[in-house]
Parts: sequence; C-alpha cells; structure tokens
Amino acid sequence: MVQNLKKIFIFLVFFFVPLFVFAQGFVEEDFVSKSTQESYRAEVLEVVDVTREILPPANVEHVTQTLQIKILNGNRKGEEVEFVNDFVELEGGDTFFLDHTILPDGSEYYTMREIDRLLPILVLVGIFAFAVVLFGGLQGMRSLISLAGSLLVILYVLIPALLAGYSPVLTSIIIATVVLFFAIFFVHGFTMSSLISFIGTISAVVFTGVFATISINVAKLTGFASDEVIYLHLSTGGELDMTGLLLAGIIIGALGVLDDIAVTQVSVVKELFKVGNKLSSKKIYKKALRVGKAHIGALLNTLILAYTGAALPLLLLFFQTNNSIISIVNREVFATEIIRSLVGSVGLILAVPITTWLAVTYFSKRRKEEKML
Repeated sequence: MVQNLKKIFIFLVFFFVPLFVFAQGFVEEDFVSKSTQESYRAEVLEVVDVTREILPPANVEHVTQTLQIKILNGNRKGEEVEFVNDFVELEGGDTFFLDHTILPDGSEYYTMREIDRLLPILVLVGIFAFAVVLFGGLQGMRSLISLAGSLLVILYVLIPALLAGYSPVLTSIIIATVVLFFAIFFVHGFTMSSLISFIGTISAVVFTGVFATISINVAKLTGFASDEVIYLHLSTGGELDMTGLLLAGIIIGALGVLDDIAVTQVSVVKELFKVGNKLSSKKIYKKALRVGKAHIGALLNTLILAYTGAALPLLLLFFQTNNSIISIVNREVFATEIIRSLVGSVGLILAVPITTWLAVTYFSKRRKEEKML
C-alpha cells in the first residue's frame, strides 16, 4: 500500500509540473495580453504640490498631491513622470504600485493602485517560516513545503481552470483531493494513518460540497456579494458561474480545518488502541468521539469568530443605518458568510464520526490479526 501511494505521489508531481507551466502561459496569453493596462512599481522623488480640502457632509479631509515619480521596473524603467495622486498621502522615498492605461484614442494616464507593502510582508513570512521550523523541526519544514505546493496548485491550476469555464464544484473537489494528498502524505508520511485521514477528509469534502449546493440553492444566493465579484463578472463578459465560484470557495475554505480534525482523530484512535488493549472497539470509538467533540467546539468557535472578524467593518456600517437585525442578516453579503460558516461547520462535524469510524475499523482489524499471530 505504501509503495502504491509513493507511485501515485510521483505521478502527481510529474503530471502537475507541466500543467503549472501550461496554466501560467494560458493566463498570460489569454487574459493579460488583452488588457490595455500595465502595472509598474514606482518611487516618489519629490512632492511637488499638496492640496487639502474638507468634503461635506462628513467633513472628511481630501488630499490631492502632485508627485514627481520614477518608474522602477518594466519597459518604462527609469522614466520620470509627474503624477497626480488622490488615493493616499505619500512622502518622498515611498514606493508604490501604479497602473498605466492607454485609451483607444492613444491618450494615456497613470492611476495609483496600492502602496508597496512587499517588504513587511516578506519579513512576516520569514518570521512565520522561522517559527514553524524552530518549533516543528523537520515536520514543520515539510508543512511549509506542503503549504507552498498547495498555493501553487491553487494559483496555477485551480484559478486558470475556473477562468477557462470548467465546473467550479467539480474542479474544486479535484483540486481539494490533490491539495490534501500533498498536505497529508508529504507532512505525515506514507502510512495507513495518513491514508485513513485522507479518505475521511475527502469524504467530508464531498458531503460539504453537496450540502453547500443544497444550501445555496435553497437560499437563492447569486454569488454577487462583493465588489470584486462584480468586477470579475464584468471583466470576463459574464461567462463565469458566480454561484459555482461561491461553492468552490466554500469547499476550498473548508480544507484546512477538515484536514486538521481528520489527522487528529486518527492519531487519537491509534493511541487509544496502543494503551487500551482491554478496551473494546466500541468504547474506543466513544472515547475518540469525546476528544473530537472538544476539538470541534474549539474549531467552530474559531471559524465563526474568524468570519465575524473579517466582516466587522461591514457590520458596523450596516448597523449605522438603523436597520433591524433581520434585515441586515437577510442581505446577501451577510447571508453568504453565514451560510459559508455554517456549511463549513457541518462538514467539520461530519469529518469526526467518519474519520473516527474508519480509524477504529482499521486498527480493530489489525489488533485482531496481531492476536492471531
């Protein structure tokens, strides 16, 4: 069994590496080249002029700057241009990203996209990686590699496949299978415990996908719950299935916690069989479920609070309008997050009995075989 798993792992590596290359070329050729907009990184050389005005009725200060900037990359590297910025106030030496747009009539203009935050992000990534390796050792390093592989699969396989119009739900389940395969077997080794965790997680993912489909259809969610979804819909000519993308997001979002609960349950069952030789399989199943219930309680709290924290500014905004709680919850932007968190929680709950039963069945059979020897 272990040898077969290793062969499957090698096959997936050799299958997906060329697919990464193809997908990257697909995105660049079919989506980027059609744009009349280019992005650059730039540095503020000088603040030429600053205009400040108070905008009614909220009395918010609006700042407009005229900046002398230098482009730092791309085919315009080294060029100095004057740039009007009304996005966020900048100082000399600041770096930022801007878009250069060329209109059909040949005219062109620059607009600020975002402040350059790459350095603090890279520093935090370094601190995170150091902490993981320091406390996790070799397994922590494998976890980092697995995480990087998961992100590559999502960026270079899942996203191009969704943009190409493939079924979001089916594609997400396939990608989830690949991601979980790498995450579980690469981090925890090619063992039967890993195989049980993998099967239990995939079963929970499938149930989550089915439940999410039913929930979204019953609630009549359209998938248009945020501005970025509307922009995506317009930029792709309305060819993407936004409801399907919502389903895909729920499935991918549930992977992390499902993996966590499955691996934990298998480990608990394995240890109980080691120390509880006199315990029946039924008692071990019940004891493992108690651990799972405690784990679920903590994870559910984490899930709900994470979604609430992400939506906190939006909650404050809507509560300022003096609408009733029922009216606020009924809005699609909130209904989507509520259903997303509840569906993910149901999938999490299902993962516990499924994975625990699989683990108890396997280790019970192995204990019987060992007694017969």
